[in-house]
Amino acid sequence: MTELAFTCTGVRADRYAAGPTLVFRLRVTAAGNARVHALALRCQIRIEPSGRGYEPEEAQALTDLFGERSRWGRTLQPLQFAQVPLMVPGFTGETETDLVVPCTYDMDVAAGRYFDALAGGEVPLLMLFSGTAFTGTGGFRVEPVPWDREAAFRMPVAVWREMVEQHFPGCGWIRLSRDTMDDLLAFRSRRALASWEATLGALLAAAEPPRPPRPDRVLTRTVPPGAAGRKAP
Repeated sequence: MTELAFTCTGVRADRYAAGPTLVFRLRVTAAGNARVHALALRCQIRIEPSGRGYEPEEAQALTDLFGERSRWGRTLQPLQFAQVPLMVPGFTGETETDLVVPCTYDMDVAAGRYFDALAGGEVPLLMLFSGTAFTGTGGFRVEPVPWDREAAFRMPVAVWREMVEQHFPGCGWIRLSRDTMDDLLAFRSRRALASWEATLGALLAAAEPPRPPRPDRVLTRTVPPGAAGRKAP
């Protein structure tokens, strides 16, 4: 069986993609300078959150994913990031290819919330490979790619933020049910609000609790001298 090894050498944000997309650069090596006609791969990418440290602000933002920091010894489990197919053209010995990964900025997806919570540094990723290899020099063989083929990679958080800013500059994203969207649209129409941001701003302003009176405006009652000991008639 042909021994295959995988290495991730870099990542970039695809500036020309229709949606948020990361492009990982992969190096594939066949031991013994073996001939590989093609590879049909399945690539699973996982986030390994226990592989880095977190600032207090980051830990606070990750509470909804992993709970309080005191529990992270049990709750800091891997997160599914992506699962994509990849066809690698024929090569002898070694080749490099791009792994294109469409991404989402949906904050209801665990990976999206995780990336958004990080202020900087790197994201520990683990890439798991399986599939089929078509090999052979004097003939043609079909071999499985073992399930234990993997590659670790630390992706800069700055690359993720660059990708997001390309498609959603200065914006966030919220997924709502159709009924909620209909209610928001009706509210916006009644108030003749110009944008969704103005609509949510009006709702937030209406939901704010009344502010307590300022100390210099609190009314006090002055008791006349000598009146403290009198009894009411």
